[in-house]
Amino acid sequence: MKKVKLGRQGLEVPEIGLGCMGMSKIAHLDIYGQADEKEAIATIHRSLELGGNFLDTADLYGPLANERLIAKAIAGNRDQYMIATKFGFEIDDNEQLTWQINGKPDYVKKSLERSLKNLGTDYIDLYYLHRQDPNTPIEETVAAMGELVQEGKVGYIGLSEVSSDTVRRAHQVHPLSAVQTEFSLFERTPEENGFLDTLQELGIGFVAYSPLGRGFISGEIQKPEDFPEGDFRAAMPRFQGEQFYKNLELVHEIKKLAAEKVITPSQLALAWVLSKNMVPIPGTKRRTYLEQNLAAAEVTLSAAELNRLEAIVPLGTSTGARYDAANMALINQ
Repeated sequence: MKKVKLGRQGLEVPEIGLGCMGMSKIAHLDIYGQADEKEAIATIHRSLELGGNFLDTADLYGPLANERLIAKAIAGNRDQYMIATKFGFEIDDNEQLTWQINGKPDYVKKSLERSLKNLGTDYIDLYYLHRQDPNTPIEETVAAMGELVQEGKVGYIGLSEVSSDTVRRAHQVHPLSAVQTEFSLFERTPEENGFLDTLQELGIGFVAYSPLGRGFISGEIQKPEDFPEGDFRAAMPRFQGEQFYKNLELVHEIKKLAAEKVITPSQLALAWVLSKNMVPIPGTKRRTYLEQNLAAAEVTLSAAELNRLEAIVPLGTSTGARYDAANMALINQ
C-alpha cells in the first residue's frame, strides 16, 4: 500500500485507511448491523498485513468500546499502526454519552488521557475534534490540542465537519494536518462550497469518511427493508421514501460501469475518491470487504471513465440530507 502525505506537517499514512466505527455499538445500537469482535480484530490484523494500517476510531463509538477493541487488536504491535481517534461528544464519568459537544481545554486533556488508556498506548498519531463546540472558541480548543502535541502525547491534529472559516482560524493557532468530512459520489458538498480549495491553499489533508455512501454504493441494499434491524441508516433522509429509489437508480448506473471494468462498485467509488487526492477511510468489520476495499488502490480510471462516472452523479445532484435535522445542526457549516 502506497503511503501519501496528509498535510504539510510530516504525517504520512496509507492511501486507504480503515474506518472502525461499525465494529462496536453506539449507545447500545448496532450502527451497521451486528458486530462480531473476533472478526473485527481479525479484520484489523488483516489491514496490517495488507499495508492499510491507518485505523480511524473515536471515543464516541461505544462509547469507548471501539478504542478498547482496537487496543486488543494492536496489543504488542502498537508501532505498526497509525491510529486516529476523535473527541468532543461529551462522555461523563460513568461512561455515558451526554450528546453535548465539549471543546473546553480541560475536557480536551481529559479526553486524551482517557483515549490513551483505552487504546493501551502513550501517544495518538492523529487527534481530531469530532464536532466543534458552539460555546467554546475554536482557538481555545485547538490551543489545548497543540499543547498535547508539544507534550508528545499526540503526533498531529485535525478537525471533523467544520467550515472553511473555522479551519482558517484553527490553523493559525496550531497547524492542522487533516480535516475529516463525509465525502462520496453521493456527498460532494466540500467540492461545491469551496472547502477543498481552502484545504489545498493551507496545505491540509482531506480524509473522506463514508466514501461508499454509507455502504449504499456497494449495491447490496436494494430496498429499505434490507437494512439490518437497528441500523441507523434507515433513519437518514437519504435512504427514505422516494429519495431511496432515486438514489438506487444512480447505484445501478455505477454498477454498470464497474461491471465493464470487472471491479466492484465499491472499488470504482474508492478509486474515484483517490483520484481527487484524498484519503478515504471506508468502514468495514469483515476481512472480505477490507480486502476488496484496499484493492481499489490498484484501480486506474481514465479521464473518460472519470467523466462518465461524474456524469452519473454530477455536482449539485440532490441525493437527500445525510443526517436528520438534529445531527445536521451539530455540523459547523
